[in-house]
Amino acid sequence: MKTLLRLLVYVLLLISLGYIAASVYSPPVPVQQPPPPALIGEVDLIVIEKAARRMQLFQDGTPVRTYRIALGFTPDGDKDRQGDGKTPEGSFTVDRRNSASAFHLSLGLDYPRPEDMAQAAVGGYSPGGDIFIHGQPNALPEGFLLKGDWTAGCIAVSNTEIREIWAVTPIGTKVEIRP
Repeated sequence: MKTLLRLLVYVLLLISLGYIAASVYSPPVPVQQPPPPALIGEVDLIVIEKAARRMQLFQDGTPVRTYRIALGFTPDGDKDRQGDGKTPEGSFTVDRRNSASAFHLSLGLDYPRPEDMAQAAVGGYSPGGDIFIHGQPNALPEGFLLKGDWTAGCIAVSNTEIREIWAVTPIGTKVEIRP
């Protein structure tokens, strides 16, 4: 009986301490960051760092925006051929804009380059093509964001982000994709 009484007192003490701790502790309140100021003018360079899953927009050598990105479904290494799921590496140029693509807005890159086509011709395969910076699939509800690396080799951001990028990225913008 004495042991049962001690156990009961011990449990009541733990419960009391729990209530005291809960009343003293308050979880941190997330701080809402104000949205960054709207971009003014055009960007002149986009740098994509595959390993960091990061894309930065530059104006006059200064980074003005940074985004988290998704890549091709097998992102390590340089794109070699159609269907390999890799995002190409190197220097490219935005050479087309497509507002009616299957993904929310898309900025096309000039891949494959002549050296990519030559390598593929020697190997007897297709180098692939249609590499874009784009938003989420149009079939998804607005605001939905696919997780992980899911593209066939493109660079993907949220729909909100691609709208911002689209507004400041003209044809001819340089794009550097690093490993």
